[in-house]
Amino acid sequence: EWDWSEHFSSQPENERYLNHVADKFDLRRDIQFNTRVTAAHYREDTRSWEIALEDGGRYTTRFLITAIGVLSAPTMPNNIPGIASFKGQSCHTHDWPRECVDFAGKRVGIIGTGATAVQAIQEIAKTAGRLTVFQRTPNWCVPQHNGRISKEEMRDIRARYPEILALCRTTPSCYIHGPDPRATFEATPEERAALWEKRYAEPGFALWQGNFRDTLTDRAANALASEFIANKIRSRVHDPVVAEKLIPKNHGWGTRRVPLETGYYEVFNQRNVELVDINETPIERVTAGGIQTSRQEYELDIIIYATGFDAITGAFDRIDIRGVSNVRLKEVWANGPQTYLGVFVNGFPNMLMAMGPHGGLSNYTRTAEYSVEWVTGVIQYASERGITRIEATAAGVSEWTDHVLALGQGLLANEIGSWMTGVNRNVEGKQSPRIMRYSGGHPAYREHCDAVAAAGYRQL
Repeated sequence: EWDWSEHFSSQPENERYLNHVADKFDLRRDIQFNTRVTAAHYREDTRSWEIALEDGGRYTTRFLITAIGVLSAPTMPNNIPGIASFKGQSCHTHDWPRECVDFAGKRVGIIGTGATAVQAIQEIAKTAGRLTVFQRTPNWCVPQHNGRISKEEMRDIRARYPEILALCRTTPSCYIHGPDPRATFEATPEERAALWEKRYAEPGFALWQGNFRDTLTDRAANALASEFIANKIRSRVHDPVVAEKLIPKNHGWGTRRVPLETGYYEVFNQRNVELVDINETPIERVTAGGIQTSRQEYELDIIIYATGFDAITGAFDRIDIRGVSNVRLKEVWANGPQTYLGVFVNGFPNMLMAMGPHGGLSNYTRTAEYSVEWVTGVIQYASERGITRIEATAAGVSEWTDHVLALGQGLLANEIGSWMTGVNRNVEGKQSPRIMRYSGGHPAYREHCDAVAAAGYRQL
């Protein structure tokens, strides 16, 4: 019944839609807002979890579901001194003010060029007096090709919802795009160019998810795809020096999350926009009036920190989660997550992770639905049978973790420092890439989980 206004909806429309769903299904009665969990401790004597809140509140529960997200623990660049000394307006993109931020005529600095920064840069550059972009790691970006949805098109889309959702269930990452069945070098140079041009002109993740099947595993194949995108950047940015700075040199195409953009590269052709490569001229400190690099001080009215998240395990680390014998989850995962199906952790009974590490973390809405339904099925099964303690065995965790690690070998993305491999330079101990996600494709992941459910969860 919801009419979407455009193919890639904006934050205000997304929020309106979520409120519509909450109203329709009366969800607010089961939600406690403005509440931060600080600790969750398992009590063996009662087979329950004790939850501690920031305001001092306490709750107990038989089953604990962690639905805390993979990108919900924002990080500031605390290795840069002087952040608190800045006298102007500043914020992390995660904590964007609800009131409108007026950039008109202002001197704005933004630190970061990841997916969120790409969106912000495009908008800020429209009105800012001067925008200075402080870039450490450029990203491979492709056009989003967004567009308005007419009433006629909306009727057609709505009629095809079952078909669209069924298609998403068949592809490795649950997008409408699946990989081309050919390997890169099975196609002629002309065929390769034709596919890349076609995908580059299509909306969304077409080029990322619909590329040749070996693009993310074969270095030579990836190098060809990377050069195709690099030439697109060179054709769109007038200054060849700036263009080369915007072309990634430390990772190949698609090995990090690909930002979608609408005129992002053209922004750097504007006179009011300057790109600062902080690999060449590092930021030394934030001052009362702006940002000091090794070359000069940039006077600013607003600083935007688009410095990312402590991804996948970061939200878990910020809660004092303790299992049997008071063992901390953070210590168990010190050398990387160990899970069963990305849902269970040995030694932490009755804790179920929706979209946990080593799970099927792909197109988030599609895969979250499956995760929530599977977790719900486990709890329903246990409740109907009076089972008060459910836990993965050590052997099950070891087997699944080894399986996930083996699947991730050879995938170029798992060699690259990014949020998808749990890397964040602003977080101590998270400087090296780790295999954090199930890499066998979501259809195969569902097969594993469905088989466990069909067997009465005895494999736990």
